[in-house]
Amino acid sequence: MKVAIGFKAHSGWAASVCIGAAKNSFELIDRRRIELIPEGEIWAKQPYHAAEDLAPDEARDVVKAGIRSAHRVAFEVLKETVERYRDSEYELVGCGVLMPQPMPKWSVDEILAVHIRMHKAEGVLFPEALCKAIEKCGIACVAVPEKELPELAERSLMRAYDQLLARMGKAAGPPWAKDQRIAALAAMIALNQTTRPKER
Repeated sequence: MKVAIGFKAHSGWAASVCIGAAKNSFELIDRRRIELIPEGEIWAKQPYHAAEDLAPDEARDVVKAGIRSAHRVAFEVLKETVERYRDSEYELVGCGVLMPQPMPKWSVDEILAVHIRMHKAEGVLFPEALCKAIEKCGIACVAVPEKELPELAERSLMRAYDQLLARMGKAAGPPWAKDQRIAALAAMIALNQTTRPKER
């Protein structure tokens, strides 16, 4: 069975939902929480906040270390995930990552100067790390703008996806909150995009 994974990232972790294509419908294969920071390194969840009161040079070093950490851990997690599916009955064909609105190309100093920019930068950090890790693992990555998710899902799935999600969640049981539902939609969109015949 061809499957895709959808991710909804937060600061330092992500909800992950794997969906399979089955008989003109979708099937829930797996769901889990994945950690995107090294164990015990809580500061790495919010590297800009960790750097907020430091001298400029030290602050830049802390932010760079946090970004490197996010990308390294995301790759380790994705590599392990790809290997797990490679040894299973499922064929992982793509991943969908829910993305926040793009961030202007601010420097670290410009971000640290305005507190709300720090939140925005940290909100972009982990989804971007997941996308880079997916691509590095050789898997098709579909970036799904979260604000456009309802329209994209309706257009891509061509069905009453809210009812589909409700049935899926009822059969699976908790946890099936908003994170799992929208990650599932991202996986379905990625599955459709990566398995749809290409137009000539």
